[in-house]
Amino acid sequence: MIKIAVGQVVGGYKVTRFLGRGGFSYVYLAEDPETGKKVALKLGNAAGGGHYVTRLLEVTSKRSVNGISPDETPGEAVFLHAGGVRIDFLDRIEIDNLIVREYEFLSKVVSPNVVKVRKLLEHDGRPVIAMEYVRGKTLREKIRNLEGIHLNWFLSIVRALQALNAEGSMAFHGDLKPENIIVKPSGKVVLLDPAYRDEASQVLSTTPYYNPLVHRDSKADVMAIGIMIYEILTGTLPFEEVPWKYAGVEMGGETLRLSLSYFLSYQPPRFLNPKTPDGLEDIIYRCITVPGYVLDDLRGDLEEFIGRA
Repeated sequence: MIKIAVGQVVGGYKVTRFLGRGGFSYVYLAEDPETGKKVALKLGNAAGGGHYVTRLLEVTSKRSVNGISPDETPGEAVFLHAGGVRIDFLDRIEIDNLIVREYEFLSKVVSPNVVKVRKLLEHDGRPVIAMEYVRGKTLREKIRNLEGIHLNWFLSIVRALQALNAEGSMAFHGDLKPENIIVKPSGKVVLLDPAYRDEASQVLSTTPYYNPLVHRDSKADVMAIGIMIYEILTGTLPFEEVPWKYAGVEMGGETLRLSLSYFLSYQPPRFLNPKTPDGLEDIIYRCITVPGYVLDDLRGDLEEFIGRA
């Protein structure tokens, strides 16, 4: 297990405080003692990963390694592959491989809207990513704090994803959710933790509540944006029981596909929030239910809606 304490030096960086956790990792703020430059250090979850681990922790008012704060949502990622599904616990080697592969993937991605990685370090024989420290709040924090949410943030995300797709460095994010979006004080949006994907073995890590059809392309991001806007408007998710296991995953040699009509049964936002604008409800509907509704379509609709507002 990696044990990190405030004041400890990791790869030449002095740890100053705990920033937060993902489903399979911890993140700490650290700085270069000579230059004072801040970085975020990401390392494998010492407890072994999995969403059961964090749910057993004490709920605390501040972020802590030993507790979980109200603005942190435990990881719900699952690993889907041709032979089935892997949920929850990963061993140390698997987690370390995820850290290394995330570094390798992000080192090829250059975008002002995606967190930058700086170095791959080693501590106690395990990999640690030193990445850009992004000041700001996650979208989850802003939702919980009832702060104003701006559709321009989602438009920025769509434009960034289009650019990354066009240049070939990131075909899709694949794990968009409020925890993976940071809004800087300037209003600029930065994306964290793209889904781990391995085309050769058909493995994908994703969060089913935001990618319930387990899309393996940019449609995953379109659907996630629609679901996040729905959540912001209503305070809930459109699907209480996420049917990811029926979304084209091989189960016992038989591919079960859920009828799209299932997804038409979610409660329209206006039923839960009468102030939902008509145009925005239409965008959510298209994101979630229309297979051919892609990033280009979403960008055009968001630009038109924001222009009228």
